[in-house]
Amino acid sequence: MTAGTDDESVDRHDAGTSERRPFWIYAILVAALGAFSVSAILIRYAVDAPGTAVAVWRTVFASILLAPFALVRSRGAWKKFTGRDWALTAVAGIALGFHFLTWIHSIYFTTISSAAVLVSLSPVFMGLMSWLILRERLPRAEVIAIGVAVAGTIVLGVADARSSDAAVAAADPLLGNGLALTAALLVSIYLIIGRVVRRSLSWLAYVVPLYVMTAVTTLTAAAVLDIPLFGYEPRIYVLCFLMALIPQIVGHGSLNYLLHWFKAPTLGLAMLVEPIGASILAFVLFAETPTALAIVAMAIILLSVASVIRPPRAQGRR
Repeated sequence: MTAGTDDESVDRHDAGTSERRPFWIYAILVAALGAFSVSAILIRYAVDAPGTAVAVWRTVFASILLAPFALVRSRGAWKKFTGRDWALTAVAGIALGFHFLTWIHSIYFTTISSAAVLVSLSPVFMGLMSWLILRERLPRAEVIAIGVAVAGTIVLGVADARSSDAAVAAADPLLGNGLALTAALLVSIYLIIGRVVRRSLSWLAYVVPLYVMTAVTTLTAAAVLDIPLFGYEPRIYVLCFLMALIPQIVGHGSLNYLLHWFKAPTLGLAMLVEPIGASILAFVLFAETPTALAIVAMAIILLSVASVIRPPRAQGRR
């Protein structure tokens, strides 16, 4: 395969047409959602280091892991990048960098469930931006499903806040929740831009410059805030490497690939599964016990997601 043949993976599908999605696309989606669910857990284990340092090493490791593959396969594709492509990729990388900074810091100040719930409110922002920027008309059923799912995430957040069994006391829940909500807005910007750029670019050609700009953004923040990057326990760097490998490369990387197959608001809706997985893991690992109300909210979210992204029926079946 030549350097430029990576372009053959460029989307030729209508992201809103489920009939063209092969089954393995849904397997990738499930893997991405599972990867996102462990993000908050890994961050919680790394709270002994400053959140900015964690964000830096996560993004730097992700860039290092993918760069060799891109240098082999995507140099031809990069030659075809327009100034607009580079500019949009840079803006998306900056948005993703600040998303990681705000998202990681939110775990330091509030519970895992609350942070995961609030960052999953991105469908609200993405639906609005898809309508305003991309001029995409959302089906009524999808609008209703988004509304129901968002309501479910709010109920889940309320249930988490009222729980008396949480093992981890929130240092400043108002600040933590505000950071998580900001992270939701930033990830929405990143996904909407990715949807535009990925219409003409291959996955690897887009995601490596994106991650490099993300790393530059977090490194700049560390420099401005005078945050040290070295001298932490080895386990901190191992945790950051796992964050790069699992939530960022498997999670965000798969999400970028799936932008070829799903509309951005639909992917955002699917990401509402994240607080469910995160809450379950928080219960197992940190004894953060979900209430009955939280379990009901999780069921509402799952049903809403299933109503939008269910695999199409095979033709010819009765």
